[in-house]
Amino acid sequence: MGKTANILKRIVTVSLWAAGVIGFVVLLVAAVQDTDARKCKSIVVKFEGEDDNFFIGSKDIKSLITRDKRTNPIGKPISEINIRELEAIVDKEPWVKNSEIYIDNGQRLNIKVAQREPVARVFTFSGNSYYLDVTGEHIPVSSRYAARVPVFTGFPTDAAKLQPADSLLNRQIVELGTYIGKDPFWMAQVEQLMITPDRKFEFVPKLGDQVIVFGEGTDIEKKFTKLLAFYKEGLNKVGWNKYSRINIAFENEVVCTRKDGVPPLQPIIAKDSINLPVVDEKPISDEEDASAVAAAPVVATPAPKPAAPVKEKPKEVAAKPKAKAQPVKKSRKENEAAPAKQQPKAVYKPGNKSVNTSKKQTTP
Repeated sequence: MGKTANILKRIVTVSLWAAGVIGFVVLLVAAVQDTDARKCKSIVVKFEGEDDNFFIGSKDIKSLITRDKRTNPIGKPISEINIRELEAIVDKEPWVKNSEIYIDNGQRLNIKVAQREPVARVFTFSGNSYYLDVTGEHIPVSSRYAARVPVFTGFPTDAAKLQPADSLLNRQIVELGTYIGKDPFWMAQVEQLMITPDRKFEFVPKLGDQVIVFGEGTDIEKKFTKLLAFYKEGLNKVGWNKYSRINIAFENEVVCTRKDGVPPLQPIIAKDSINLPVVDEKPISDEEDASAVAAAPVVATPAPKPAAPVKEKPKEVAAKPKAKAQPVKKSRKENEAAPAKQQPKAVYKPGNKSVNTSKKQTTP
């Protein structure tokens, strides 16, 4: 009797487990069939990020997957919706970084969109314009809104496939735009940067009336730190409108050009930059500048040769221009001022107590 009772208990236990498994399978199959029978009711689009200004809107995203009847999910059984295909369609848009699509319990198709973040706007020589994201990829200009990013003008080509030099310039634009965009002060100070023909950068700041020669897009943090120090230690003492050009392209120094009628964006002569002596230079006064301008044309233009005596006494006539040119050297002061044709420069090295405030620091 004991063995029979144990066998019966085992049979009952197994039967109960079997019935439970069968019931679960039946319910699961019924649920799946019910799910397959359900149809997509609507589409919900959500954008990731805190910025409310997007290059592409919800209507644009919905239009991407509903304009084709084959891919339109609305009214289609959920089992027939190809999620991966819809994600691939959305990801093809240049404004979209990536997307994630799923169907919730309310039979709604949810689309999460991560938008590309522009760091710079570029204008080419031909006038075309586009944005660059952090990866250097192009983002078309949107009619919906304009991103507040640094603007770069004068990019040398419109080609889709860039040459090595242009590709390097493209990366430097991304790095410059990223650095400026993250710093509130420089974002307010630097609005537009010009690309020179030799693929370097210059800009005119909002505060101050001069051209900042940045040079190549390298050592970005060092150059901006040096410029900020020059603002504090230099321009605050000598005046913000004293110089027409401020060159921060050199290592550990700032080379400035005084305002003497020099047009903006004039290239700096190499010999007037990094090798300029600073300590033992004599200061330039207004009278010396005027005498230099007056004396320069006389030295550059020789006295005219008389025509008649050339045939009779060529040797004596050849010597006459030298005799007439001798009075040009009237005084030692004029001789020292005559070669000063180039624009006066001043060199500032970070760490000095002042910039060009003493007579010994002023350079012609």
